[in-house]
Amino acid sequence: MTTTSPLMDDLLLRGHAPYTLAGYAAFRTVIDTDGAVPARYKALFAAVAAIDRRQSALAQREMARGVELGLTRTEATAGLIVLASLRGEGAAGTFSAILAECFGMDSLPEPQSLPTAVAGEAVENFTAYFGTVPTPLAQLLQLNPVAADGYYLMRRGSIDANPLSPKYGELLLLAILAAGYSPMAATHVRGARNAGASDEEIAEAVLCAVPSAGIAAWMAVGAMLAPPEEGGIPR
Repeated sequence: MTTTSPLMDDLLLRGHAPYTLAGYAAFRTVIDTDGAVPARYKALFAAVAAIDRRQSALAQREMARGVELGLTRTEATAGLIVLASLRGEGAAGTFSAILAECFGMDSLPEPQSLPTAVAGEAVENFTAYFGTVPTPLAQLLQLNPVAADGYYLMRRGSIDANPLSPKYGELLLLAILAAGYSPMAATHVRGARNAGASDEEIAEAVLCAVPSAGIAAWMAVGAMLAPPEEGGIPR
């Protein structure tokens, strides 16, 4: 079993922690190879999860691996979009610099005009996605409609207008949320399933958070995939 991780060469771990390294190698084998999710996408998922945990060196290494596996700049831009929405300007800026280093700055797309939300569009989108307007968004609509439109536009950019498919956009979101041990992952387990993702694909996306967030990343989400009678999220 081989992995791309330099952790496997740590002399203290090699001398004192064979079980830890054997377990880590098993996780990395899942992440590093094609499975339910293509390996190049898993490299992207691992990179954005690393940015969430402020581990720029790990993110850089994962992105370089993704490029070697055939990940394109357009595909990688999906990570930039999701980080901008979910983790803000600093995280997005850090990842943008990594993309520039990996892909260069040639042949960039022409800037597009910015869309605007028409009256009622945000409510319609929230209702279609969530089945209702969640309480936090209902409050935002009431207290600051302009910000509610901003939320809608960023949510749409992360999933509906993602350079990947909606399914992989949802899986990318899940990798970040798993890295942050976020209860919001439940929303995107549902979203990923609705977009056509299998539970095996969801599992592999979540496991991409393990290099940056440890095995606790799986524990934050894994129970959501259990049968409903065992406390999981119904299909």
